[in-house]
This record gives sequence, C-alpha cells and structure tokens, in this order.
Amino acid sequence: MSRIPQSTLSLQANFAADLPELSIPWQAEETPEPRLLVINEPLAADLGLDPEWLRCQDGVGFLTGNRVPEGAAPVAQAYAGHQFGSYVPRLGDGRALLLGEITDPAGQRRDIHLKGSGRTPFARGGDGRAVVGPMLREYLVSEAMHGLGIPTTRSLAVAATGRTVLREEGAMRGAVLTRVASSHLRVGSFQYARNHEDPAVLRRLADQAVALHHPAAAQDENPSLSLLRGVIRAQAGLVAQWLLVGFVHGVMNTDNMTISGETIDYGPCAFMDAFDRNAVYSSIDTGGRYAYGNQPAVAQWNLARFAEALLPLLDEDEDRAVALATEALGEFPRAFGTAFSTGMRAKLGLPADSPDETVGRLIDDLLALLHQDHVDYTQLFRRLGQAARGDLGPVRDVFTDRPSLDSWLERWQSFSPDPEAMDRANPVYIPRNHLVEEALEAASADDMAPLHRLLEAVSDPFRERPGLERYAEAPPEDFGRYRTYCGT
Repeated sequence: MSRIPQSTLSLQANFAADLPELSIPWQAEETPEPRLLVINEPLAADLGLDPEWLRCQDGVGFLTGNRVPEGAAPVAQAYAGHQFGSYVPRLGDGRALLLGEITDPAGQRRDIHLKGSGRTPFARGGDGRAVVGPMLREYLVSEAMHGLGIPTTRSLAVAATGRTVLREEGAMRGAVLTRVASSHLRVGSFQYARNHEDPAVLRRLADQAVALHHPAAAQDENPSLSLLRGVIRAQAGLVAQWLLVGFVHGVMNTDNMTISGETIDYGPCAFMDAFDRNAVYSSIDTGGRYAYGNQPAVAQWNLARFAEALLPLLDEDEDRAVALATEALGEFPRAFGTAFSTGMRAKLGLPADSPDETVGRLIDDLLALLHQDHVDYTQLFRRLGQAARGDLGPVRDVFTDRPSLDSWLERWQSFSPDPEAMDRANPVYIPRNHLVEEALEAASADDMAPLHRLLEAVSDPFRERPGLERYAEAPPEDFGRYRTYCGT
C-alpha cells in the first residue's frame, strides 16, 4: 500500500474553509513530556501513515497537535445540543481540536481530531485536558466496536502529555486521544447553524453533509429531505446494532449524534453483562434517560431535533416543512424494527424467509426470559449456538423458568437454526467492564500488557481462541454495580 511521505504530510482544511462560522482557529496546548502509550498500526496503515514515524518525536508531536504540518489550520468546532433534554445553544469543542482532514490511499476523506488538547473558547470553565483512563477507554471500546462491525469513530493513538491533571479522584496523568472519523458533523452542528444570524450557513452545512455522507441526495428534488431520511436510516441501523450487542452509549445528547451514522464519544459507555432493559452505567444519568432499552426512543427524539433544524431547507412554507419532517420521522420505528429484527434473526440462526410475526414473538419472548433471570447477554447467544448443535445443557443451566424456556427452545428449534451462522453473528469477546477496569488500572501504573491483551481479544471478537478463555467469562460475583464517568 502506498504511503504519504511523512516529510510532505499535509492536512486539508475543508471544514475550516467552508464553514468558518462554525469554528474558531485554535492551537493545541503544549505538552511538556509527550509519550506515546498506544498506537493503532492497522488504522495508521489505512490512512497511509507510517507507524514508525508516528512513534518518533515528530510523529508524537503530530498526534498531540504540537507539530502540525505546514499549512494546517486546526479549529475548535462550534455546535449546540440538547444535553439530557435541556438545550444549550453554545457547546463546541471545549477540549478538542479538528487538526484537519486527510485523504487516505483509497481516496476517502477522514478527519484527524484531538481530544484533551487543552482549553478552547468553548471550554466553559473546564481545564480542556483529559486523563489517561478515559482516553484509553475510548481507544479500547471504539476498536471493539470496529471489530464488531458497528459504524464508529476510531482511535489512532493515545499519548501521555507529561502533565498532572486534577480531578475529583485526585491528581491524574494527562493524555491526548487522536481520533479519526469520516467527519465530526453532528445534530448539534445543525442546531447551532439554524440559530446563526446568517441563514446561508445552514444551507452550506447541509450541502457539506450531503457531499460527505449522503451524496445520492444531491440528485433528489429535495436534497435536504433526502439528507434527513438518510440520517434517520443510518441512526436507526446504528442503534439497532448497539442493542444487538448489549451496548449502552450512556450520553446520547444531540451533540453526540453524528450525521455519518458513526458512534462517537465513548465517555460513560459500557456493555451489558446481565441482560436488563433498564441498564444504566453513567454516573450522571440518574434518571435513566439513556438506559439500554430507551436508546431507540432517544434516537428518534434527537432526530426530531435534527428535523427541526432543517425545517427552513425542507420547504419555504413552514406547515409544509413540518409535514415533510413528520412524515420522514415516522420512518424511524420501521427502519429500527427492521434492522433489529434482521440482526436478531442472524443471532438466532433463523432463515431469512421465516414469518415476521412468528419471529417477532420468538424474539420478544426470549428477551422477556433474559430480563426475568438477568442472564448474561453475550454468553447466552454463544450457548444457543451450542444448543443448535444439540447440547441444550449450557442454556438450560442459566434459567430458572425451565418450562417457559423449554417451550421457547422447542419453537426455536422448529426453524432448524444454523449454528455456523450464529457463530458469525454472536461475539465471544466484548470489552467486559471488569476487564476494562483491570486494563485501565494497570495502564495507570504504566503496565500496558493487560490493555493489549484485551485489545487482542475484542479486535477479533467472533473467533474463539485458546488462551483467551477469561475474556469470555462473566464478571466475578464480587464485581458489584458498575459505574462509568465522563472524565471531565
């Protein structure tokens, strides 16, 4: 694969040039003693970057924003957002920077973005810094999501800054995450543009979103309506995939919903161990707004805010614009339901042509049994794979309501489920919370081996491998109730 010569590495500044109203030129804070903690070599190769160069002094400087290529124009992006349902008209990158865009060897444009690079004008009283634990969490979980085949922003590197950062827990080591995305356009970007004094800003933002993520919409009679529908489909599919693997995002604010349909911001996220529709892990989600089972409804609510921002572009007549938006939003439940049902058919090894109504009842009844007994979600589907091969013992062992389970198993087996298809759809390894905490605790003491071992498992999650047995196990009984934190 051809590589970009590092001596001539350039970053484009398309977002900064095309939408100056939605950004502020800014530079990363100097890092006194930057040191690379982890680098994503496969992603670096995909970008055409030499991992060895990224490890050297100039490369680490690039990854922390201190040595950007000549001509680069780093910016802090502006956006608004509903945070836990409350609208904030000016959020923006308070501790982040878009260094610019790179065109990879395949011709795809990618954002190079920093997190924890210091205060910006959007910092709102924060110190603009990040610490090692949360940045490594984003690196780890985003790569796990990529391994699962779920659209996601990705992590190129995490570097320690050499700074001490104060948090409620005490003094902690500072760090910068280098993130890669197809763009950082989000619902909150459109909310901010809608309120801009120049109405042309919203049009230019929509044009960029269409060009980047939904190019077919440009040929439609109403490109903005096609954009809305495209984002609705992308987000419906994304959230369905979250639920299929037991992922809880934790902070589904409108500024964390991308136009591309990529998962972004892995702050207080977690994967469920025991199945629970009401699972909440974020320490700040005290009301359960973003609980596991609430995520589809929240996504539709967020998309309604996106539709509101687009109203002036949908039609000059406001009533007509509202009607078009309402009709488009009505497509979300169907799109989500189809994506979730299709995914569940694969997880259960069912034929694609099996009757929808019968399969729907089968899925609902299984989820009710899982919720009733709080069965380990990931293990259950692998055990069902064993059951499809004739070994029912591992499944029956984890349920208390045996008559209901046996009735369900009989109905399921009548479809002759395909165990090999189930193996392809059901991960063996996820970033289980006790393993994540173990890896992050070790990393805080400069031992990166547990993190790399966990990454090895979750980067190839569907293939069971000897020596990785503990990465497929449920948490120990004494692990207790799990809580995650934003790290700011």
